[in-house]
Amino acid sequence: MAWIDQLLREAEKIVDETEVYFVQGNSVSAELKQKKVNLATASEDYGLGIRTIHKGRIGSSSTNNPDQWRECLAAAVASGKLATPQEWKGLPEPANLPGALLTFDSSLKIEPNVVIDLIEKMLDGAGKHPADVAAGSASLSSAVVTLANSRGIRYSNKYTSVSLSLEAIQGHSTGYEFDHSCFLDKVDPASVGQKATFFATESNNGKEIATGEYDVLLSPLAYGELLGNVFIPALSGRNVHAGRSRLAQSLGKPVTGPHITMYDDPLLKMANGSVRWDAEGTPTRKVDFIKEGILENFAYDLKTAYRFGKTSTASAIRGGFGGLPSIGHHNFIVDGKRDEVADERVMYVHNIVGAHTANPMSGDFSVELSNAFWMMGGEFETPIRSAMLSGNVFDLHQTVSGLSKESRAIGSMILPSVRIDKQRIIGN
Repeated sequence: MAWIDQLLREAEKIVDETEVYFVQGNSVSAELKQKKVNLATASEDYGLGIRTIHKGRIGSSSTNNPDQWRECLAAAVASGKLATPQEWKGLPEPANLPGALLTFDSSLKIEPNVVIDLIEKMLDGAGKHPADVAAGSASLSSAVVTLANSRGIRYSNKYTSVSLSLEAIQGHSTGYEFDHSCFLDKVDPASVGQKATFFATESNNGKEIATGEYDVLLSPLAYGELLGNVFIPALSGRNVHAGRSRLAQSLGKPVTGPHITMYDDPLLKMANGSVRWDAEGTPTRKVDFIKEGILENFAYDLKTAYRFGKTSTASAIRGGFGGLPSIGHHNFIVDGKRDEVADERVMYVHNIVGAHTANPMSGDFSVELSNAFWMMGGEFETPIRSAMLSGNVFDLHQTVSGLSKESRAIGSMILPSVRIDKQRIIGN
């Protein structure tokens, strides 16, 4: 891409440093309304993001037309003149990184017939139970991301993605299931359809429960809602130094039970978030946040690390080409001693509603249970009609009594089911 080198040469004349983030990709998707395809799309997309740094002032601009890079560069430079200067020690320099791709399925064809096949298999699975299909989707995408900067970095990476979802309804109850992966043979469309209609069908026959304390098993989906809305943000260096993290004063101290470990592994093979360099070009590595209950690290990108005298943990991510780098994670993993967590009777919670309303500082939450069941010996028993779970996300991690042997990818998290005993459930 000769124009990227030309862009960097032009920028060199007017600013100290420049970073170019360019994405080109194509996708095919289909959306269901009931059992019929309501909308099908195919697209080819381009996106260019430019970040400039001059005398500690950071400017940025973006466009979906790379032919307009001159105008985009001028806008980035202009925005930088309005920015507040900060401590800045430079963009990353090139590193010798392995070339093997981590998240690219070379056999995946981004074609409509592949999407239709996935849809048909989902609907076949959905037919295992009498609930009605309300909506669903399947999508395929492939992208090439290029990162270049004025320090000499010229990195490029290929990604593929397969995503499925289905929502079903039976009476007053709904069921939802999804799957996603970088590799086509790692998704199970029939299982997505079957589970969605199962949860809708069975939940329609739910029984009321009394308010009290119960042993609860949170599925990876339900657990991920609480973890992603409260606990993970508390590990962000930006939130720590801004006074928005309950864990700010807890480095080196126990913050969970001793059998829990949390880390980010960006180099995990075939995982959705794997990458050899972060969104700023810093080489990635495994970062231990919590090891056997002890808080060991917070996450940093370059901007936050420079501002507070820390070192980047290669935790910079982007929400898209138009967004500035921010602190995040790549493959956030919860691990520890695994066990048979459903041998004894437990209340299984497939999903929760309202986790976004949890207080990120205190950790207090109150959520509605969705598709909850009594479970014994790993088997679903009586469905539970309606109930609320309230508590505190940070305190909850002190009382975890077990992690399931299996884990599941939930977005960029890889999580087990989590058993927490004696939780306050509000019933009828």
